Amino acid sequence: MQGMIMHHAQAVEMVALMDSRTENKELRLLGARISHSQSEEIGFMERWLRARGQPTTMKMSGMDMSGMDDMNMPGMDMSKPMLMPGMLTAKQMEALRNAKGAEFDRLFLTGMIQHHGGALTMVKDLYGSPGAGQDAELFSFTSDIDSGQRAEIRIMQNMLAKGH
Repeated sequence: MQGMIMHHAQAVEMVALMDSRTENKELRLLGARISHSQSEEIGFMERWLRARGQPTTMKMSGMDMSGMDDMNMPGMDMSKPMLMPGMLTAKQMEALRNAKGAEFDRLFLTGMIQHHGGALTMVKDLYGSPGAGQDAELFSFTSDIDSGQRAEIRIMQNMLAKGH
């Protein structure tokens, strides 16, 4: 849940870039839908975690991730923030911030398809963990995420195919 909150926050941030970067009405409508649903889902996840006495932000082994930079962790590049599946890298986000018009539209659509694909991976991983996803409220929530994001991916793929 904590990872999904961080994941959703990036999608909201991506949509917020639209105002000054695209005139595409269809893309703006889709962005508004994505931002609304992701914000609502963040609220649900925060409430769900709080109700269980859990923090709403990610920590690693009880330590804040910001203090990890000087630790020697073989095989892990601690100079880069850990990203949840599908999240855009800092370089991808910078490219999106610097783009306008048709280039922004293309980068937004390809980036959000990647982003939504990561959310589907996270739901699949949850269901693959023994005992996870059996809470009825959580199962309903994650099923809604899965179906909603699959539908939005199809919409975005169609928009890309039409040259939006």
